[in-house]
Amino acid sequence: MSNRNVSFIVKDQNPLMLRPADTVQTACRKMCERNVGAVLVTDAHAHLKGVFTGRDAVQIIARGGDPASARLAEAMTPDPDTIAPERTAIEALHMMCDGGYRHLPVVVEGKVVGIVSRSDFKGLELDRFEDEQNLWERIC
Repeated sequence: MSNRNVSFIVKDQNPLMLRPADTVQTACRKMCERNVGAVLVTDAHAHLKGVFTGRDAVQIIARGGDPASARLAEAMTPDPDTIAPERTAIEALHMMCDGGYRHLPVVVEGKVVGIVSRSDFKGLELDRFEDEQNLWERIC
């Protein structure tokens, strides 16, 4: 299948979700435990508030912040772009490329249902995406 719906990619997913008051250290520890590159920062009802990634952790540390006391609310990217589950893998890849990020929350009516990252996409999807990118580069 060369262009799956995002819903297919996240159907059995249990995304890592933490609260804005949780610490950067907690997020980093849980990311390591789950071997994931991002945390979805949500309220108690799974409404998305932001995304925290390894890049955000590096920025906190580089600014002299203390990961044990810095809260995700201070470190996350608030109100990130999201994608609906009925959208396609190619659309998700375009959004990530255009936005310059590697993780894209999947949301329905403000509630998190999953997250996709570049590594979730299969060979044919990546090939098609690269073909489209090359075509646009030649046109422009």
